[in-house]
Amino acid sequence: MPPRLASLSRLVLRPSVATTTTKFPRSLKLRTAGMSSSAETQSDFQALRELGAKHITKGVGRVTEGIMVKGEGSYVYYDDGRKMLDFTCGIGVTNLGHANERISGAAAKQCMQLVHSQCSIAMNEPYLRLIQRLLPVMPHSSLDSFFFWNSGSEAVEASIKMARYLTGRQNVICMQGAYHGRTYGAMAVTKSKTIYSEFTGPWMPGVYSIPFPYWHHFNVPPSTPTSELVSQSLYQLDLLLVQQIAPKETACIIVESVLGEGGYVPAPPEFLKGLRQTCDKHGILLIIDEVQAGFGRASDGKGLFAIEESGVKPDIMVIAKGLGNGFPISGVISRRELTDRLKPGSMGGTYAGNAVCCAAAAEVLDVFREEKILDNIAVRSNQLFTSLRSVQSSPSLSPYILDVRGKGLMIAVEFASPTSTTSGVITDVGVVQGAPEKMASRVAKKCIEKGMLILTTSVYEVIRFIPPLNVSEEDVKKGVAIFEEAVSEVVREG
Repeated sequence: MPPRLASLSRLVLRPSVATTTTKFPRSLKLRTAGMSSSAETQSDFQALRELGAKHITKGVGRVTEGIMVKGEGSYVYYDDGRKMLDFTCGIGVTNLGHANERISGAAAKQCMQLVHSQCSIAMNEPYLRLIQRLLPVMPHSSLDSFFFWNSGSEAVEASIKMARYLTGRQNVICMQGAYHGRTYGAMAVTKSKTIYSEFTGPWMPGVYSIPFPYWHHFNVPPSTPTSELVSQSLYQLDLLLVQQIAPKETACIIVESVLGEGGYVPAPPEFLKGLRQTCDKHGILLIIDEVQAGFGRASDGKGLFAIEESGVKPDIMVIAKGLGNGFPISGVISRRELTDRLKPGSMGGTYAGNAVCCAAAAEVLDVFREEKILDNIAVRSNQLFTSLRSVQSSPSLSPYILDVRGKGLMIAVEFASPTSTTSGVITDVGVVQGAPEKMASRVAKKCIEKGMLILTTSVYEVIRFIPPLNVSEEDVKKGVAIFEEAVSEVVREG
């Protein structure tokens, strides 16, 4: 039995293990300037691109053209030879770099032992090893009951199902701007964009939302004190519980520790404490969604989860994304005094707790501990925040950069807009006359053209930075330089 994890507050980055050269298909040629391919292979890739354009459902959107054929550390490679710095990590998934040798190696080894055991038939060793590694790093010692599934959406679905069953109540309270997934239950509590649910109703009933403490939600300046935003949000929660839904009919409140698709806005500790107090007062369960923010992504350098800074105890916590570093796995974590009341068979799924994915996830925890990842997050986070705020202070750019925010290596830059996001009677506070139109998407496009993958987020003009958690100082400098150049070009173009 491996030793329990040491305290993650002492983790310091060490040089990564040397990697072996990745082998490509025979027809794929390499050159020193990057990757290229023979005419024959390019013809094959062109045929594949045409096939994808014709047969992949139009419901899937993409920010780049071409076929990604290789990932290595902080970089990805395309079939046409492009080498791209990846500040998306597959939307916060490959947090420890693409094709991490240790994690992929653990999965490969498990593939030759046991690929699938099905959780309703028997336990598998990687599932248990993963629990063994997770127990010491939970944000609260009461979190001691684990169920592993495949995706964040599924974990959210399971958490709501558990909350309704355990309380005997139906109503669910979520946040304005929240994103929890695209399956029906998760979609019902997703309030970040209408595209995720338009024309698909009726949705899961019993769902109500309150404003998240984000200045946009109250149409006040970005400089508004956090305490005022928190007070307004908690007041709306109290009002909801006396005007629309009775507390005795409310099963749970679900909240992201950092609002993800809603704009990369950290939940203030005092807001989370207020939610906890309301839940304790009325017997409501508090579900903390750490799908994107967890596993160091929004860490303060002392623990794996963003909720830890507040000291708030979740009743249920959902995790995914960085847990498997690319292998599909999620988790629903609660306490045994609650989950012991569930009926055997009420939770499950064909691929739930897949042995290969659990083996990869267990190795993720070992890499965090042994390669001192949290210390690198703290240093690189400070570097990235300092650099982006320097860009914000530039006289030519500052009128158009409203906010630099986030936590750990989950960081956003919000731009001004010349028109109101809501297109309503009341002007959006983010409107700045003369600001370039669609600034975030234009900046992202230019970054991609210059060799860096980056994404927008929310209905506002927001760019999000999601670099690998073991990213180097040099790659952060490179990424910021590309970003600043892209912003400057968009501002000049108007």
